[in-house]
Amino acid sequence: MTLLIELFAKTLSQVWHTLTANWLFLFASAVVAAALKLYVDQDRVAAFLQRNRKAGVLLATGAAVGTPLCSCGTTAIILGMMAGNMPWAPIIAFMVASPLTSPQELVFSAGLFGWNFALAFFGASIVLGLMGGAAAHMLEARGWLANQARFKSISGASGLAVPTDSVQKPRVTLNQFLNEIYLAGKRLVLFFFGFAFIGYLLNNLIPSQWISTLFGEGQIYGVPLAAILGIPFYFNTEASLPLARALMDAGMSQGAALAFLVTGSGTSIGAIVGALTIARWRVVALVIATLLIGAVAFGYGYNILLGVL
Repeated sequence: MTLLIELFAKTLSQVWHTLTANWLFLFASAVVAAALKLYVDQDRVAAFLQRNRKAGVLLATGAAVGTPLCSCGTTAIILGMMAGNMPWAPIIAFMVASPLTSPQELVFSAGLFGWNFALAFFGASIVLGLMGGAAAHMLEARGWLANQARFKSISGASGLAVPTDSVQKPRVTLNQFLNEIYLAGKRLVLFFFGFAFIGYLLNNLIPSQWISTLFGEGQIYGVPLAAILGIPFYFNTEASLPLARALMDAGMSQGAALAFLVTGSGTSIGAIVGALTIARWRVVALVIATLLIGAVAFGYGYNILLGVL
């Protein structure tokens, strides 16, 4: 019983230390999340993308990493893009990049991992979105993505209306903004405590040599293994970032952690279910392949870069 109490006390101490070192980043992340949720309208985003088709892949990737959309919000924008007869390239670019990161996640990850890692993850999300869009453009030109939508992508078909930005959102009050900060912050702190506790508890139960042996620097299979494990073991951003931080403290390399976060966020249950509701298996397979290949490539690349520097 004494050993169990000591284990929990040590774990709580580690979680509290991590929280006190990162509370400012958590607060800033909550503020950014609240502001983007209240002031960014998904219909306006979809309408903007439809008006600027010529730079579709680039703008879709930028919109994906610049908006704090959940899987439902991402699906809504993609539906609007498809209803407006947009090609697959910008749609897949958005599908790849949107679940990976957002401005508030950039701030949150900077507190946990440092700005170098946070910017590397943010940059990887942008590059992967562009890669997915480029691959989709080539495959669509060869007819491989024909008939992959689960409904007719014609304006007004299946009851889908092309989004418009003519409707103005109600003015945001200070009380609404503060309440949204409170809600975002409460969710963030709850997930942070819960999964940071799980991560550090595992660290204290599992010998750190095991983590280093599987995912440590110099282990050639560590990055692809972390990328594969990210698929079933990723929960959401608020939960998985502190979990990845705890695993890094136990010996996981930064490249492996990067690979885990890329595949996990992009292939989470919400992201895949959302994709399958609007597209068939070839589109979903292309998204998953882009994320897996990209996660491994960026994981190895980041470890090599750290070794050189």
